[in-house]
Amino acid sequence: MLAPVPRPPGSPAARCSRALLAPRSRLALLALLLLTAATLVVLYEPQRLLASGRPLRTSGADAVLLFALAYGVCTAAFVPRPVLNLAAGALFGSAAGLTGAVAGTVLGAGISFTLGRYLGQDALRPLVRGRWLTAADGQLSRHGFRSMLAIRLFPGVPFAAANYCAAVSRMKYAPFLLATGIGSVPNTAAYVVAGAQAGSPGSPAFLFSAGFIVLSGLGAAVVAWRKRHGLRAAAPVRHDAPEPEPAVGVR
Repeated sequence: MLAPVPRPPGSPAARCSRALLAPRSRLALLALLLLTAATLVVLYEPQRLLASGRPLRTSGADAVLLFALAYGVCTAAFVPRPVLNLAAGALFGSAAGLTGAVAGTVLGAGISFTLGRYLGQDALRPLVRGRWLTAADGQLSRHGFRSMLAIRLFPGVPFAAANYCAAVSRMKYAPFLLATGIGSVPNTAAYVVAGAQAGSPGSPAFLFSAGFIVLSGLGAAVVAWRKRHGLRAAAPVRHDAPEPEPAVGVR
């Protein structure tokens, strides 16, 4: 048999492959995917379908699994998690709803992290400049688990923004997903219980969950304010600027 003739390095196919795999091309693909997802969410409002339970043709564990899969895809497409958490509680109750919501949260975070890591990291890392961005990148890269755990416990940073910031940093998969799963339980549970008890707004469970949501929001604001000053203090100061010459006194 005849051996295939190798294509020269400068052939149109090789140049096209390099252009498609270039960091800017992958970043453009990521932007297109996110824009398409956001547009579909606005047009079709999948959160309403999940809240009504219409797409779920099964019951029991299979329904919870399907809900978790749909939850993950929806969160990766920027559907607000509080709406989905309330729907989980209303459809499945507190225990099963929390299981489906947390599983969907981890799945959605993993999808976003994967897209950001493989399509956006190479193009965006050179743009990580400035004191705040450099300090935030260093915090996530060196202390990924505890930093992401704090972000999930005090949800002041939007879910999607935290996912893509972690993807651009040097944070690893395992600490990111583990911190997401553990840190999202308290706030998610509050919304799920509120959804499960929505028919009894005066019940102790509903009042406790509503109070927890308010307190966690206030805590997130306090943590964000303190972390902002911490990032300022931790940001590296450039020493490459020439030192001013000492003033010469007038005799």
